[in-house]
Amino acid sequence: MSAFTVLIPARLSSSRLPRKALADIHGKPMVVRVAEQAAKSAAERVIVATDHTDIEAACCAHGIACVMTAAAHQSGTTRLAEAAAKLGLPSDSLVVNVQGDEPLINPRLIDRTAALLLENQVPMATAAHPIRDLAEFLNPNCVKVVLNAAGNALYFSRAPIPYPRDAMGSFPQVLPEEFASLRHIGIYAYRAGFLQQYAGLAVSPHETDESLEQLRVLWHGYPIAVEITETAPAAGVDTAEDLSRVRTEFLQAV
Repeated sequence: MSAFTVLIPARLSSSRLPRKALADIHGKPMVVRVAEQAAKSAAERVIVATDHTDIEAACCAHGIACVMTAAAHQSGTTRLAEAAAKLGLPSDSLVVNVQGDEPLINPRLIDRTAALLLENQVPMATAAHPIRDLAEFLNPNCVKVVLNAAGNALYFSRAPIPYPRDAMGSFPQVLPEEFASLRHIGIYAYRAGFLQQYAGLAVSPHETDESLEQLRVLWHGYPIAVEITETAPAAGVDTAEDLSRVRTEFLQAV
């Protein structure tokens, strides 16, 4: 497998959990735990891309490589575009975007997402897993993705897609056993050159409506390959309750 770089976007501000990136997980800041977990993958190097010197200092204190980026980015992808440019990554090099709030991410998922990008000769790849629960299917916080015959994304949405019309008309509502809906997993792989292209693309109306940055890619006609994993990954951290759960699960995982 070709070498790849993991970039972890990490900003200090967080509306639901203040200073989330620096939240303590058994003696180390969360962003450090994420980087350490990502380092278990086949990545050539792992680098945090941040907007704040407090995060930079935490990374330096634990031997984690870090690059400073502007505070004004509206998405993690444009932050990574700046980081890739500052690092001088060649346009054909592979970059995997690991979210800074997923300290339990599976390193094999990182590897598979990078491999999918390489295998399919597409500018971008991501991952998904089957949805088996009706409440999850209907939850707007659960992002769904629909694929085409080639395994590339047709659309991402917070709405329940595809919609099993006949089954949903029954009472009680149930998901048919053969029904295939996929939950998007927030991990991305790109070629570094495409990161620069993305940063120059106009914002799409669907991206704004759904608050999903990957829709900019589809709007402008670029394919996104999707790796399907049978099991759901460990959930990330958005709230104080999530942080408490992850602290417990972290002890069980190590």
